Amino acid sequence: MRAIWNGAVSFGLVNVPVRLYAATSNHDIRFHQVHEVDGGRIRQKRTCSVCGEEVAYSEIAKGYETDDGQLIMLTDDDLASLPTATGHEIDVVQFVPAEQVDPLLLDKSYYLEPENKALKPYSLLREALRETDRMALVKVALRQRETLALLRVRDNAIVLQTMLWPDEVRDADFPVLENDVEVRPQEMAMASSLIDSLSGEFEVGEFEDDYRKAVGELIEYKREHGGGRPAPEETAAEDTDDMTDLLTALRRSVEAAGGKASDGKASDSKASEEKTSDEAPPEPAGDAEAPAEETASGSAGSSTRKKSSSSKSGKAPAEKGSSGTKKTGTSGSSSRSRRKKADDESDEKASRTA
Repeated sequence: MRAIWNGAVSFGLVNVPVRLYAATSNHDIRFHQVHEVDGGRIRQKRTCSVCGEEVAYSEIAKGYETDDGQLIMLTDDDLASLPTATGHEIDVVQFVPAEQVDPLLLDKSYYLEPENKALKPYSLLREALRETDRMALVKVALRQRETLALLRVRDNAIVLQTMLWPDEVRDADFPVLENDVEVRPQEMAMASSLIDSLSGEFEVGEFEDDYRKAVGELIEYKREHGGGRPAPEETAAEDTDDMTDLLTALRRSVEAAGGKASDGKASDSKASEEKTSDEAPPEPAGDAEAPAEETASGSAGSSTRKKSSSSKSGKAPAEKGSSGTKKTGTSGSSSRSRRKKADDESDEKASRTA
């Protein structure tokens, strides 16, 4: 065990240096909330009920809502101005009979361990409490809060038992208990007989938590029979800015597509060069020759009509798309027309030479 507090028990002029240890521990089997599909842990987020935004710890303040609905905000400076108990002394107020202490007032239990040099006064206090059948009512400051507590004996150790303040204990305000009930002597005798038949010495070691035991056995059974799964590894969130996240997402997208980030730039450059080489400069307005091939969106009949129209006007043919906007012939069609004309001239020159 590890000590959680150091101090001294003070009664009269006697000081007993001690260390404080938690006397109890919770052995309940705790479950995590997980996603049923993949077993991932469910994380709780702190969100504002007004704006719906997630709130960081640095933006959380302490507020108290009054009975009339007002919200009183308390800052760290406000809380720092309050009186706090920081002493390391267990001050004995008085010694009280054990039967006068209502168990409902008892809260948490701690063991007191004496330092080596304080073993004798520690033992003296322990035996005095045992001999007189009394408990020591004390005040002690734990976690900067002063609280009432009792010193009592358990085996060879002195136990410090913190207490609730009197106004923290509720009254049993049940009107039904005020009704008069007649209990016949025969019923009382039978109840007393039943109590006698079930009487015995209290041995706490004879009892155990059956529910916790059953849960542990169920978990072990499922583990041995393949009912478990390896806990998924959680990825820590990267603390990066939006631009870094964007670049990372783009790079991962390129890698997922089978390439590299640098390959994308080269491919774009190559495609740009090919597009530039295929494109031809626009024809002058006075060129009366029309493209020899039909455009992609036009039919054969419309192509013939546009040829005759362009021949008369002396302009390159134009075509209306489905949206009604005029579109000139594509650069690819013009390029093929000039290449065909050059081939015809070359063939004619070759025939004259022959």
